[in-house]
Amino acid sequence: MAVQTESSVKDSLDLLARKWKIDPKLYDLQTGRRDDVVDTPINVGGVVFHIPTLSKDRLHVLWKCLWPDCHNCCERQGRLPLTKDDIGRIAKKVGYDSNSEFVRNETRISSWQEQAAFGNVITTLSMISLKRKMDEREEDDGTPLRCRFLDEQGFCGIHPDKPGVCWLYPFASWLEADARKQPVVHATFQFTGDCPGFYLDKSIDSMMPVLQEYSGKIYSYNMAVSRTTRENYGFVNLIDLRRG
Repeated sequence: MAVQTESSVKDSLDLLARKWKIDPKLYDLQTGRRDDVVDTPINVGGVVFHIPTLSKDRLHVLWKCLWPDCHNCCERQGRLPLTKDDIGRIAKKVGYDSNSEFVRNETRISSWQEQAAFGNVITTLSMISLKRKMDEREEDDGTPLRCRFLDEQGFCGIHPDKPGVCWLYPFASWLEADARKQPVVHATFQFTGDCPGFYLDKSIDSMMPVLQEYSGKIYSYNMAVSRTTRENYGFVNLIDLRRG
């Protein structure tokens, strides 16, 4: 999940609560008031999902998309990093013959940190990002903005060619080597305070179709990010805090 302060998440949740009912347990979880959150890892389609579990209540934190009633992920978008595949696809979608011209006119460089589930891995990234508004500035990076491609009915103007990262919400994901030094894709929720789709359940079963759907998207996206960084279209650095 993106590194955010508890106060900024609280502000987002308070804004969200004006329209949506927020479970008090989920409110406390996202604002750092729960001391009983444990990791429930589950491997689905080759992706290890880290599902937060409230151990005192024996409840899993799960999610479902509430679109079209909600499109907060597009209304309050922090940044839109692009893979090399995204650049070619979106450039063509919005009418550019040249990728370099698209990058020059429609993108900027973003740098940020993401923290993996339960604070084990901190990832620093720098990538080419699609401008969420045409006059987007460096100081806007990470600030929630309405995406310029979102229409009044909640539809995306460049769907299905939107950035790969858009397909992943509300998950953040990363690659991590296992005991055999083989790369494994991991994913966990982003708790930004903007999404009303989280809910609690004693069983993960109700979310299995979502995990099955997203596992393919998440795996493919991580492979695309790896290709992007290998070809010097971006930079990723991981720090595993468990290794001192």
